Amino acid sequence: MMEAPRIYPTFRFRDAAAMIDWLERAFGFTTHAKYMDGEKVAHAELAFGSSMIMCGDDRDDAYGGMVGQPSGQGGKSLYIAVDDADAMFARAKAAGAVIEEGLTDRDYGSREFICRDPEGNLWCFGTWWP
Repeated sequence: MMEAPRIYPTFRFRDAAAMIDWLERAFGFTTHAKYMDGEKVAHAELAFGSSMIMCGDDRDDAYGGMVGQPSGQGGKSLYIAVDDADAMFARAKAAGAVIEEGLTDRDYGSREFICRDPEGNLWCFGTWWP
């Protein structure tokens, strides 16, 4: 039996509900769980194959003080292994992702592209999967 993932990237968004809808449309994430605090997303879990990210709205709490406000990337990005980079590229582009680097064949055998979501987070998709 395969062990469940132990690493879960987390995001604080300016508008988590809108970003969840966009991530579903653009990249094919599915909502595993979503907990609201009034109009704000307190915590959500979005699945992508056997992996998952967690997210919620930016708020002024202890964790928000540690992680900081959603803004420039500061050297952070997320790589996601996919079976078909061309299909993901078309899907992301159709949803309005800002393409930073189009489809590229790497010398190590991966086909990849890099884009930004509506809040400026950097997402890398490619066929390299160890």
